Amino acid sequence: MKRALLGRTGITVNKEAFGALPVQRVGMAEAVKLLQKALDGGINFFDTARGYSDSEEKIGNALSHRRDEFILATKTPSKNAEGFWKDLETSLGKLKTDHIDIYQFHNPDFFPRPGDDTGLYEAMVQAKAQGKIRFIGITNHRLPLAKEAVESGLYDTLQFPFSYLSNEDEINLTRLCAEKNVGFIAMKALSGGLITDIDAAQAWMAQYANVVPIWGIQRASELEGLLGAAEKNSGLLPEHERRIETDRRELSGTFCRGCGYCMPCPAEIEINTCARMPLLLRRAPSARFLSPEWQKEMAKIEHCRHCGHCVKHCPYGLDTPGLLKKSYQDYQTFLREAPAAM
Repeated sequence: MKRALLGRTGITVNKEAFGALPVQRVGMAEAVKLLQKALDGGINFFDTARGYSDSEEKIGNALSHRRDEFILATKTPSKNAEGFWKDLETSLGKLKTDHIDIYQFHNPDFFPRPGDDTGLYEAMVQAKAQGKIRFIGITNHRLPLAKEAVESGLYDTLQFPFSYLSNEDEINLTRLCAEKNVGFIAMKALSGGLITDIDAAQAWMAQYANVVPIWGIQRASELEGLLGAAEKNSGLLPEHERRIETDRRELSGTFCRGCGYCMPCPAEIEINTCARMPLLLRRAPSARFLSPEWQKEMAKIEHCRHCGHCVKHCPYGLDTPGLLKKSYQDYQTFLREAPAAM
C-alpha cells in the first residue's frame, strides 16, 4: 500500500483511508468487525464526524484499545466556541481516546479565523495547547472558501471533494495544498457512490502523491475491493482510462456536492440536501430521510419555479432543476419500497 504525507503535520499514513460515515448504517457488532478488519488490512487513517450519528462510538468500541496504531480525524459542525467544546468532549468520550489527531471544522459556510467573533479558531488553538487535538483542519465543498483556508496558513489539512470526476480547478487545489504544505484529504473519492469501479478510482487517485482519499465503507466486500485494488498497485491502465472517460461522459454534471451556493431557493427547496437525496438514502441511515418531515420537504420540488437562480449560482454547472426532478422520482421509489421505514 502506498503512503502519503499529510503536509506540515508530518503525519505519514497509508494512502487508502477509511471514511466512517457509512458505518452508521450497520449494527454495532458488524461495524466493529469491519473496522478491525480494516486496521488489520493496513488502513491506518480513520475519518469520522460528530454529525455521523453513532460512527464515533463504533470506532471507539472497535479500535480504542489499539489507539497507537492509527491516525484519527473527526469534525465539529459547531458555529460557536461553546458548541465546539461540547462537541470535542463528546467526541473524545465516544471515541474512547484522550486526543484527536486532526480535528476539523465540518463544512462551515464561512471561514473560521482568529478574531471573527465566533471564538472557533481560538478554541482550536486552546484545545491543541491542552493536547486534546494535534492538528487543525477544515472540510468544505466551496472552492473559494477552501482556497482561502489553504492560503491563510491557519490550517494544517483541508478535506475537499476529489475524484476522477473533478475538474481542473479542483485538481489545481491539490497543487496549491502541496505548494502551501497543507495536507489534502479527499472526500467523496467515489463521488457519493456514482463511481463504482474501485480499481479505476484507486489507480487514478494514486497519481496524486499528496492526496489521501477517504473511502466510504460499510460492507466487507467494499473493504476487500479497496484492499485488493491497493495491493495490485497496477498504476493507471488503459482499461482504467477507458472506464474513467465513460464515467466522465455519463456522470459529470449529475453529482451535487452539497456546497449550498444555490441557496436560498425562492421556492424554499432545500436544494443541497434534496438534490443528493438518493445518495443519502443509499449511504446514510435512511429512516430519517423517509420521515413525514422529509417527505414534506421533498414534495416542495413539485413547486420548483424554474427561475434559474440555482443554475446561475452552481459552481459546477449542474442542471439543478433536472437533478431535483430525478431525485424526487427516485425518492418516491424509495418510499414505495421501504414503507416500514416511514
